[in-house]
Amino acid sequence: MTEQTSDFLDDDHPHEECGLFGIYGHIDAAAHTALGLHALQHRGQEAVGIVTYDSGQFNSHRAIGLVGDNFSTEDVISQLTGSTAIGHVRYSTTGGTVIRNVQPLFAEFKFGGLAVAHNGNLTNAYAVRRNLIERGSIFQSTSDTETIIHLIARSEYGRVVDRLTDAISQLEGAYSLVALTGKKLIGVRDPHGVRPLVIGRLGDAYIITSETCALDIIGARFVRDIDPGEIVIIDESGLHSLKPFTKKPRRFCIFEYIYFARPDSMIEGKHVYAIRKNIGRELARESNIPADVIVPVPDSGVPAALGYAQEANIPFELGIIRNHYVGRTFIEPTAQLRNLGVRLKHNANQGSIKGKRVILVDDSIVRGTTSTKIVEMVRAAGATEVHMRISSPPTTHSCFYGIDTPEREQLMAAQHNVQQMADIIGVDSLAFISIDGLYRAVGEAKRDQELPQYCDACFTGDYPIPLVDRDGGGMPKQLSLLAERD
Repeated sequence: MTEQTSDFLDDDHPHEECGLFGIYGHIDAAAHTALGLHALQHRGQEAVGIVTYDSGQFNSHRAIGLVGDNFSTEDVISQLTGSTAIGHVRYSTTGGTVIRNVQPLFAEFKFGGLAVAHNGNLTNAYAVRRNLIERGSIFQSTSDTETIIHLIARSEYGRVVDRLTDAISQLEGAYSLVALTGKKLIGVRDPHGVRPLVIGRLGDAYIITSETCALDIIGARFVRDIDPGEIVIIDESGLHSLKPFTKKPRRFCIFEYIYFARPDSMIEGKHVYAIRKNIGRELARESNIPADVIVPVPDSGVPAALGYAQEANIPFELGIIRNHYVGRTFIEPTAQLRNLGVRLKHNANQGSIKGKRVILVDDSIVRGTTSTKIVEMVRAAGATEVHMRISSPPTTHSCFYGIDTPEREQLMAAQHNVQQMADIIGVDSLAFISIDGLYRAVGEAKRDQELPQYCDACFTGDYPIPLVDRDGGGMPKQLSLLAERD
């Protein structure tokens, strides 16, 4: 399927798919979930859903669009009664987002109702789905999350937690999920811990969510990260922990630190903002050159640019200003507007860059399209030299673990060396942080070649989890992105 025509306004970055939030034991569960999802909006901007449970009844509201556009009125929240809730924000670029793919997904089972929301990607979802269809399962969505529901339904175990464990044991992939039954809130993290999931407390209420920024917005306190391979069950007797899966090496996604997580979040015991500044410092140590000003590509390049400027002792300036009020569907693009698209989101601050040697700092280069336009814009504003420094290693491989990246043939770094990329983008020089520099920035001495401490497959091609669907001739992209157009 082709990308939506409105994508010409979207930044040339990889995109996360999902953000999760669940709360147990609070009278305002739905309102707190909406606030938590608002804090996680950066993890998914195309669809949002909340499911609550109240006195034998599950209540649901799912919609296309942003949290604030769909959960800001009293009449919506008032219908989502109950003291337990889970919510989900979703991102997708391939095909159209349709209601049946919006999470949380809900189903009635022999044991009662269950809602589930999922962040990540199941790398054997297509193979499992095909097998389930051959055995009579009827799917209502194209989301790989629905595979979990069908496996739960077919499990021969009695207790819901045992059914869920049985279902997950048949899956491969990188995932965090939250589930809601009439009596329990459940959180699960895959055995490698690729995707984040944390526990919080608000008074007597428990919270499970993707990032700590979602705890901050409601005044909750951070308790701990859910461990890789851990299942956390919260019910009227408190919090219970199970670790039923074979222990595997921890491989948290290192790109969460570079780009995906909000800078004010704490992930895996590390402050994201501090790490991004460390990355900028390492980048300056590795590839600094004489310049007059350091300019971030907003907004994701700002912390790394600050670190770079401090390490290199070069002034930091907001030489590019971002318009935060342009959406991905701002206007149906004509050919002329496509050429102007980058200016609808970014504009050069001429007074800060005219007549100066500029180092642009950004977090990644994927296709290179936005980088090229930004460099042209900065040169047109009067910069005498334009250099670019990237706070991640070259993105040479596609992600199959829940991050939307192009196929490998569309990745600029997979097709060109650094000098060729510099020539195409139009910069005087281009440099990326080294893989060991990135590991130093997150607190490691270097990357362990035998057993890497993080998942860095998009930079190295070292995929820690089997790509069953891809290698077995299954779907080449995430099933969760294969949503039909209405």
